[in-house]
Formats: sequence, structure tokens, C-alpha cells
Amino acid sequence: MAKKVLIWLIPILVLALGAGSYVLLKKKAPVSYRTAAVERGDVAVQVTASGTLNPHTTVLVGTQVSGTVAKLFVDFNSHVKKGQIVALLDTTILFAAVQDARATLAKAAAQMTLSKQNCDRTRALFAKGLVAQADLDQAVSDSVASSSGLSSARAQLDRAKINLNYATIISPITGVVIGRNVDVGQTVAASFNTPTLFTISDDLTKMQVQSSIDEADIGQVKFGQPATFTVDAYPSRTFHGQVSQIRLSPTTVQNVVTYTVMVDLDNEDMALLPGMTANITVNVQTAENVLKVPSAALKFKPMSPGGPAGAGGWKKPEAGVATPDSGRAGQAGLAKGGAHGNWGERAPGDTTKMRKRGGQQDTTAGRVFILTDGKLNRVPVKIGLSNGGFTAVEGDLQPGQLVVVGIQSNDKSKAPAAQLIGGGGAPGMGRRF
Repeated sequence: MAKKVLIWLIPILVLALGAGSYVLLKKKAPVSYRTAAVERGDVAVQVTASGTLNPHTTVLVGTQVSGTVAKLFVDFNSHVKKGQIVALLDTTILFAAVQDARATLAKAAAQMTLSKQNCDRTRALFAKGLVAQADLDQAVSDSVASSSGLSSARAQLDRAKINLNYATIISPITGVVIGRNVDVGQTVAASFNTPTLFTISDDLTKMQVQSSIDEADIGQVKFGQPATFTVDAYPSRTFHGQVSQIRLSPTTVQNVVTYTVMVDLDNEDMALLPGMTANITVNVQTAENVLKVPSAALKFKPMSPGGPAGAGGWKKPEAGVATPDSGRAGQAGLAKGGAHGNWGERAPGDTTKMRKRGGQQDTTAGRVFILTDGKLNRVPVKIGLSNGGFTAVEGDLQPGQLVVVGIQSNDKSKAPAAQLIGGGGAPGMGRRF
């Protein structure tokens, strides 16, 4: 009998010990919350992009005639004025062409004089009946042809003179030489295209940044918006500019559509050079002097319904405010697309009245949690402008008050779900969340 009792008693004791161990192991450790202070300041939505610094106007100076470079009067970084001579081609062949055109013109003039005299003589003889009508017609035709030949010879002389003038290269604008592509003695050929001799930019104290903005952000960029940018040459210095142009022509690279945005800026100290890479930030919208909280505070959800604060519960609010039982349901609603940390779907037991806009949930309604006497307390807020990192809010909050942004976990391998959902995006991404 004792053996039978012992046989049944051993499994019961094993089960009891296992159940006790399971309960002890599953006992929740106290939860500590990560908090952040409510601040008063500005919230700016920004669009970031990269671009290239360029002068407002850049002219490629070439030549319309072929020849050998005889003289260069400017070099890199030379300041030039409009109409100033910058180079001279060898004029030997071009001058000879002018002389030849003058000789042709003189010959054409003599031919026209002879043809006119012959025409007048034939007309007088025809009046006396001494020549036939055919002779008169031929004399008139020769006179007209010689007149046309004289006009063609004049045009050839003008063309030769123009080509001779083209051998003198002048600057079309006032600016700085930023590129020189030829040396003395080099032969340039203008048979098929105009070779570039110099690259001249206008006043470098006024420059612009040519940047590419993604199609997802271009709708927020407007003419006249302020912009800041940095360059690698001066990493600790911030330059300021203004959006001056949004070009309508799209650029598509690997199915990514971008639009060119021009930003004008002053470069009085000549620190910025053409071709530098600029990292631009355009302030597309700003809310000034507002209460702001980390966006993670609007997304935080309690882990467990009810219970002491150390177990993840939160203080039961007054009537008309969501109950603790709505924590998990609200979290599920957020996972389905609740914007700005809203409840998403209405949770069981949530008696909060949702405002409607055209039959849709009012996305400006939100809430944050604060710690009061060790308990979580839900505070309804109205959501304003957000840049991903911080969000402007209106509600019963004061600057310096601590709001819960997540749960502090000692086990880094298993981050709490509320902590993952409560994480906000990086500030300055240029989109609303």
C-alpha cells in the first residue's frame, strides 16, 4: 500500500514543483519607462537633397574660324570685361582671303562698267535700226549679270573681313575665366563644331545650387522658401539661400523621378567655388513657439492592461477616457496604420468620442502618457506639425513635463513591442508622418 501511495505521490510532487518554478520564472520584473521632456520651440518640416554649386551664367567661348592660336591674353582665374580681347588666331590666311576678295570685287566692278557701256551703245544702234532685237536683249542681259556679279563680290569681301575679325576672340560677358582649353601654337578646327577655347562665368559673388528633389517631396517645395546647405570644404559652416526656380522638366534615372530646384545665394567672401557639392535642407513648413514632444511619445502603448505601474499598467482615467483594457487593442490598431500614434481602431472599452471629418477619423486627435505617482496617466492632445522626430501638440501639458516614449528593457535581445512601436523616425527627413 505504501508503495502505491509513493508511486502516485512522486508525479504529483514533480508537477507541483514544475508549476511553482514556472510561476516564479514567469513573474514579471518591474518595468522602467523611458521618458522625455516636453519642450517649447519650433518644429520644422524639411526636405533634404544634394546639389552642385554653379555660377548664374557660364559661357563657353569658342571660334567660328579655323586657325592656329597666336596669342593668349588671359589665363585661369583672370578677370575679364565684356568686349575684352582674350585670344588671337593667326591671321595670315584670313588676311590673304580679304585681299583676294578685294581683287575679285575690282574685277567685277570693271566688268559691270563695260557691260553697261555696251548695253547703252547697243540700245542707241537699235534705235537707228542698225542692230537686231536679239543683240539688244543680249547686251541688257550681260549688264544685269555683271551687276549681280558685283554684288556677289562685295558680299565675298564682307565675309572675308568678318572671318578676319573672328580671329580676334573677345569676351562676351564680364566675369572670371574658370577654364582654358588651348595653348599658344595649338590649331583649332571649326569645320564641324565650334571648339571651346575658354569657359567664362559671371560674377562669382552671386551663385546658385542646382539640386535634384525627389517627386515625393517636390510638392512641398515652393518658390521663395529659405534653404540652408553645407559643403565638404567648410563642414562647420552653414550657408543660406532661397529657392529661386523649380524646373518643370523631370529627370528619370532607374525609374526614380526627380526635379531640378535652383537655390540662389550670396558668396561675398568668395569662399564657395564652382563645382562644389552642397547638402541642401529646404524648410518647407515651420510651426513656431509651440509645445513639442518626441513622436515616439504619441506612438507609445502600455504593455499590459491594468496592474501596478511596475508591471506596465497605467492609472485608470476619469470617465470619458479610454480604459486600460484598450491598450492592446489600440496597439493593434496602430499596427494597421494609425497615424501619429492614434488608436487606429476603436478598442473595446474605449469610450473616447472620435471626431469625424467627412466620415473619416480625425487624425489630429492623439494622446501621450505621463507618470503620475508611479502610475501611467493618459493625456489627450491635438496633433500639429511633425517632422518625424518631434511633433507639435496642444493639450494639458507644460514645458519640462516628462512623457513616456518607451519601455526600458534590460534584455537587449528582446525589445518590448511598445518600445518598437514607440520609436520615432529620424528628424529632418522632409516628410510628414
